[in-house]
Amino acid sequence: MRIERNLGMDLVRATEAAALRSGRWMGRGDKNRADQAAVDAMRYALDSVPMNGIVVIGEGEKDEAPMLYIGERLGSGEGPEMDVAVDPVEGTTLLAEGMPGAIAIVAIAERGSFYNWQGIAYMDKLAVGERARGVIDINAPVAYNVRAVARTLGKQLEDVTVVVLDRPRHKELIKEIRETGARIKLILHGDVSAGIMTAIENPPADILMGIGGAPEAVITAAALKCMGGEIQCKIWPRNDEERARVAELGIDVNKVYTTSDLVKGENVYVAATGITPGEFLRGTEYFGGGARTHSVVMRSRSGTVRYIDATHRWDKLMRISNMPYG
Repeated sequence: MRIERNLGMDLVRATEAAALRSGRWMGRGDKNRADQAAVDAMRYALDSVPMNGIVVIGEGEKDEAPMLYIGERLGSGEGPEMDVAVDPVEGTTLLAEGMPGAIAIVAIAERGSFYNWQGIAYMDKLAVGERARGVIDINAPVAYNVRAVARTLGKQLEDVTVVVLDRPRHKELIKEIRETGARIKLILHGDVSAGIMTAIENPPADILMGIGGAPEAVITAAALKCMGGEIQCKIWPRNDEERARVAELGIDVNKVYTTSDLVKGENVYVAATGITPGEFLRGTEYFGGGARTHSVVMRSRSGTVRYIDATHRWDKLMRISNMPYG
């Protein structure tokens, strides 16, 4: 029987390229140039992937974000028709300020798989790893979910760690988590990494809670689908304009979106590479004449999760690539 090609191994070349190019902007205070470096490298690498891809989750509409925009076609044009979700730098502020946790990430799945977020920027999210799958309920009180996860993981409440974006909107959420006795890990940016971290081996956090980006929820769902975890989300309109749009579109703000609602396909590939050092992935390290990267490649159909430590040599890499790494 012929072994089916794992497109994730092609995707990781794109996230490596994005990390290698953007990592040089760490701490230099320029988010835009850091992001552009990642975008250029990721687009260049993705165009060689044997697929007919279209960006469903990207950096905005074409006229607003001439980056990797929604509707852009990627890939060689040959091979399967795929939805593409990209975040060339998840955590541009983290990268620009030299802080931990910035990554490059891309996900693909069969055409029509990824949820169309319809311009509503935020979702309320609840995510856990595989061991706690099936015990959470986003409509239940915070204390219920913390206790359910603690019980399932065999932990004391005081040993459960909840990761939350450090935002004023989470003041009440943080208060409720503290009342349970659970630990809290506050993060400035990067709730894709935070959601995925709940599902890795020896996770630094057990639960992701709180309001974050809707496009990021889809990318998180793709990774958790590969790793066996679970995410539940609800649309969170942030102002009167978005509430009016929700009403116009007939969206039910009480509807709970599950992992399979956000990512319907069963053949999902995800690749990510660390840019700055973090708890999920190590950062890109530069040496004379090259660099080292730390990446992960996931595939839902096989359940395979690979971690890849790679050494890149500029002299050899640029013989086969037009991308100016050195």
